[in-house]
Amino acid sequence: MADTGLLWAAFTIVAALSQTIRNATQRELTASLGTAGATHVRFLFGFPFAVVFLAGAAAATGHSPPSAGLAFWPWVVLGALAQIAATALMLAAMRERAFVVATALIKTEPVQVAVFGLVFLGEAPTLPIAAAILIATSGVVVMSLRPGKATETRPVLLGLAAGGLFALSAVGYRGAILSLGHPSFVMAATFTLAVGLAIQAGLLSLYLALADRAVLVAILRAWRPSVFAGFMGALASQFWFLAFALTTAANVRTLALVEVLFAQAIAYITFGQRITGREAGGVALVVLGVALLLWAN
Repeated sequence: MADTGLLWAAFTIVAALSQTIRNATQRELTASLGTAGATHVRFLFGFPFAVVFLAGAAAATGHSPPSAGLAFWPWVVLGALAQIAATALMLAAMRERAFVVATALIKTEPVQVAVFGLVFLGEAPTLPIAAAILIATSGVVVMSLRPGKATETRPVLLGLAAGGLFALSAVGYRGAILSLGHPSFVMAATFTLAVGLAIQAGLLSLYLALADRAVLVAILRAWRPSVFAGFMGALASQFWFLAFALTTAANVRTLALVEVLFAQAIAYITFGQRITGREAGGVALVVLGVALLLWAN
């Protein structure tokens, strides 16, 4: 593979911005569709865009989609199922707490990604990268604290559990991409995305058809905002997967903490939520950690 330098960082920033927009859209859809319905939107309406991306990758690279071996399937199923559960928990957390704070709790994910990446993929972070992960993650923890107020155990646990499942999903998808051994990282990443979204859209459609058909009808009625959320979700995932193809999941998810900064901007513009002094201090730590991560790479 040719030297791609910090191309993974550019992919990650685009993915983080796209995901922030999608999260805000999904948060609004939760009120009308419920957690399960809003969760399904990103997969059902994202899958057609993933197919378009796959066709585009084939045309751009000149490579056909790969033949997936047996090693590919456990990884992609792990990624797909963990992401479904993580998305549902994320939306539940956002219903109970401020948008920025919920995002911050979920973004404790990098530490868990580093652990899972070491256990499942044997990818040990260097000392500077480990320090960057801890500094940036401490920033989002600081942002999540609310001095003088009673501890809200449920949303905290929901956010932390979502972060853990997103970590498993990231490691699963990186494992799937690497297992393909494809000469084009673009094709390997895009193929994995299409397969993952096909699994997710199929499983959740079946579940809702059996358990709550009214939600499926409501999703179709809300197709205008759902198409946008699906597109932004597929776009974000496309760039996440491109980044996973080039570097460790821990690197990607640590740099992805810039999403907290994007979330602050979205929250201010859309929901009128102001940043506090403590949150500003957390932002500073996130920026410091991200700067160290890029320097270490």
